Amino acid sequence: MEKNVDKFLADLASSAPTPGGGGAAALCGALGIALGNMVGNLTLGKKKYADVQEDILTLNAKAEALRADFVALIDADAEAFAPLSKAYGIPKDDPMRADIMEVGLKRAAEPPLDTMRKCAEALDVIADYAAKGSALAISDAGCAAALCVAAMKAAALNVRINTKSMMDRDAADKMNAETYELLTKYTKLAEKIYEDVSGRLI
Repeated sequence: MEKNVDKFLADLASSAPTPGGGGAAALCGALGIALGNMVGNLTLGKKKYADVQEDILTLNAKAEALRADFVALIDADAEAFAPLSKAYGIPKDDPMRADIMEVGLKRAAEPPLDTMRKCAEALDVIADYAAKGSALAISDAGCAAALCVAAMKAAALNVRINTKSMMDRDAADKMNAETYELLTKYTKLAEKIYEDVSGRLI
């Protein structure tokens, strides 16, 4: 994805089918992990945090990789939705429509589910940044957690809008179950990070 923010937002606001909620969720995840990465970079080289320097370097490497993954998912989401968008235009009496729709629905559900998985990884990293990073940047760790859990929740809706119409209910149920498990576990983690950070700002 090589777009400036204004262009992306204008495209998002338009009537064009992409980018949509899935791409916006991935961008939100990228913003969250980038903020976490900033906490890490503000911690490096500080004598007060000399004992966690190696840990921070490891976290930074993970954060940089995750940011790249999220950016790639912005494009992946648009590419996956494009065939489904066209499939909706197939006449309902076309005997091929149902099969084409099924393939399109499953494919369109995959990038937002991947975004959820990456948000989970990001929140694990952000939890470590919040615990080990510079106290001067602790609010950014809280912001990072808030953004990543928002991204996960948004991505979950983009999974479910597609699984809702899938004929293969076993596959749909499996995807839905994973979204539920991720939301249950990582909403709690994000809330804990946010509450811990808020408590340190009093």
